[in-house]
Amino acid sequence: MTLSDDSTEALQGPYVDYGYGSHVGLRRELNEDSYVVTDGLFAVADGMGGHEAGEVASSLAVQALAEGWERARGEVSESEIQEFLDEADRRIRQATDSKAGTTLSGAAVVEAPTGGSSSQWQWLVFNIGDSRTYLLNDGALIRLTRDHSQVQDLVDSGMITAEEMHSHPQRNVITRALGAGDVWGADFSTATVTPGQRLLICSDGLTGELTDQQIAAILNADHSAQETVDWLIHRSLRSGGRDNVTVVLVDVKEGN
Repeated sequence: MTLSDDSTEALQGPYVDYGYGSHVGLRRELNEDSYVVTDGLFAVADGMGGHEAGEVASSLAVQALAEGWERARGEVSESEIQEFLDEADRRIRQATDSKAGTTLSGAAVVEAPTGGSSSQWQWLVFNIGDSRTYLLNDGALIRLTRDHSQVQDLVDSGMITAEEMHSHPQRNVITRALGAGDVWGADFSTATVTPGQRLLICSDGLTGELTDQQIAAILNADHSAQETVDWLIHRSLRSGGRDNVTVVLVDVKEGN
């Protein structure tokens, strides 16, 4: 499912350009990913739970998030975002009888208190599961989220390397999800919004096929946001396309 607003004029914060896309991949029959792109809110959800159920879970997640954002008119903090996600969790459990779930990652543009007359904008980043949010800043790719997965736990404990995550037999085992299990609270972080940045949000259909180094090289190739999204999806398919792949890319521009 897709929710989008192509008008950047509606954004009351920094001037941004963005691209987005999704592909079913080469081995799946159904695309269970969903995404939302609307004024200052950007997110990707990756559903799981079998035929159609995963699609329902991811769709309900982005719907609840987008509706909460609209009600709040963009005035949100961590607590509000978590309330939207709690509502998403409730809707998913009710609709699927707790038999489906979804990961979700994204960022909202929020005004940070500065104590002065000028506004300072931040990315309010949130994550549940193994969809990811990255920031390309001065050419360096920074991962802003930590996967909630068994392989991430193994990497953190030193039992496997980051490179071994791609081929590990437990790479698809998630430890936190909306609509499933006992833990669905999001992790949050913030980063300052500055012109020249690229914010990347993606499902694991991208990061399961490409390394961070490969992703960084594509982001640094100086193509437009939409061209870069298309190229990232193309490269993930060329590398195997084992899963649905969804990418949202936000470029921060100098104001007019």
